Amino acid sequence: MKPMTSIAALSALTILLAACATSGSAGTVPPGGAAPEPSVAQGSPDLTPEPSPRRSGSPVPSTDPSATPAPSQSSAPGGTTVVRAYFYYEGLADSSGLVPILREVPATKAVATAAMAALLEGPTETESGAMSSAVPAGTRLLGLAIDNGVATVDLSSEFEAGGGSSSALIRLGQVVFTLTQFPTVKSVVFQIEGRTVTVFGSQGIVLDGPVGRGVYVNLLPALFVDRPAYGAALGNPARITGSAQVIFEATFRVTLIDAAGRTIADQQVMADCWCESGAFDTTVRYDVPRAQWGTLRVWAGSAKDGSPVAVREYPVWLTPG
Repeated sequence: MKPMTSIAALSALTILLAACATSGSAGTVPPGGAAPEPSVAQGSPDLTPEPSPRRSGSPVPSTDPSATPAPSQSSAPGGTTVVRAYFYYEGLADSSGLVPILREVPATKAVATAAMAALLEGPTETESGAMSSAVPAGTRLLGLAIDNGVATVDLSSEFEAGGGSSSALIRLGQVVFTLTQFPTVKSVVFQIEGRTVTVFGSQGIVLDGPVGRGVYVNLLPALFVDRPAYGAALGNPARITGSAQVIFEATFRVTLIDAAGRTIADQQVMADCWCESGAFDTTVRYDVPRAQWGTLRVWAGSAKDGSPVAVREYPVWLTPG
């Protein structure tokens, strides 16, 4: 398991928070689960847009061998669907925390089960240099039921084993964020081997009833981008949503950088409040002559001198308008 030195400060939050997590890569989902497959409406998920057709006379997309392949299309001609799994991203200073990753899975109505399967599989080899999973290896999904906005997830005993308090908090948070991506799931109840958990692991983390995303706000970076996901394609114009935590005057900047390192968009954004977690939803227009990998960067200016702070950045697939 990759050490996560930037999250040591979470240990002091063990008693105050009512659930979260951190630890290693994941195990597999048993074939034909032990509980009825839930059917969850996906609502408006963060699907990867189909790359826009290149403009007449424009060069073909980059063939740089160092670049990773273009993201898969969100339209599902082969009978697939896209779900999100949340891992831990080791970013720049003050920017480490949970991050969404898209996964293409066979078409299914049981999308919550598919999302959990993606979470338990962990990051890919390509992603593992940037991020890790706190879910212990060998963890199995034993059951998943959804009723009246509450997802009850039953996991094998491996899920509760190993790691310190910050690891336990992050793994719980990964599951909660992964399941609450769906509009019909607001909170999560944890079970281990069929037993409802009220105190999690040897760290004694109290799970006092169903827990939602608000419990795990301390697992997010100061500027958290929920859409687009890490490595996803941007529409053009790009819609960017997430939350900002106590950023000076609730304002920050969104910058897009193309494959050559040129800034192609930079605009100020304001969260809906200067508070623990103010939401934001903004649209950014940009111009590229061809589809290519670029960088999404969100950052705030320090109250002292305006220098960049709380910088979170990761790769995105840029498309012509």
